Amino acid sequence: MLATWGVVLLQAWASGRLHLLLQPDFHGLVLAAGLLLLLLALAGLRWPSGAGRRRPGSAVAVLLGTAALMLALPPRPSLSTLAANRGAADPGGDGLTFLLPPEQRTLTDWVRLLRQQPDPQLWQGEPVRVSGFVLTQPDEAPSLARMMVRCCLADATPISLPVRWPATAPLPPADRWLAVDGVMGVERHRGGDRSIVLARQVRPIPEPARPLEP
Repeated sequence: MLATWGVVLLQAWASGRLHLLLQPDFHGLVLAAGLLLLLLALAGLRWPSGAGRRRPGSAVAVLLGTAALMLALPPRPSLSTLAANRGAADPGGDGLTFLLPPEQRTLTDWVRLLRQQPDPQLWQGEPVRVSGFVLTQPDEAPSLARMMVRCCLADATPISLPVRWPATAPLPPADRWLAVDGVMGVERHRGGDRSIVLARQVRPIPEPARPLEP
């Protein structure tokens, strides 16, 4: 059982799947834990103990079965579903975002900028080139989003930009990763004006190796 769980942790580390779950700073801990479990399993084979025979067989079967399922069917969390059940993140940041050319600003940069200077007229017509996953919301068009984390997926919170998608194509499905080129526009929303990305070109992209924003 220890060996199987050690393999689960090592496979998650080797496959890069940890980027969906943890900040890179913590990946070394997962590697160390997997190696430790394998060493404990080897120690159990080298120096067997009668204590292990007193454990309930059902408990060991459940742990082994869970590990086997994780090896056969690795978890793939839905960022859109997770984001829909979390409050919006505060992206923080400083004034350096103002110094970037508009086409070099990431989605996170734009969210920071719009929170620091929310007047939509300031940014109208500026070029936008951003990427993220599609976040669906009730009674709203899908937006483009990223997840920000301090430690792991458990504390992840979303940031997003509203998008006016091209009328010539169907709305994109949740969790699809897209690169969007367009300009920043202004729309009336809930009694006020807000900035919105007017998408001119939308193309699917592979999920990035590090989908979580620090």
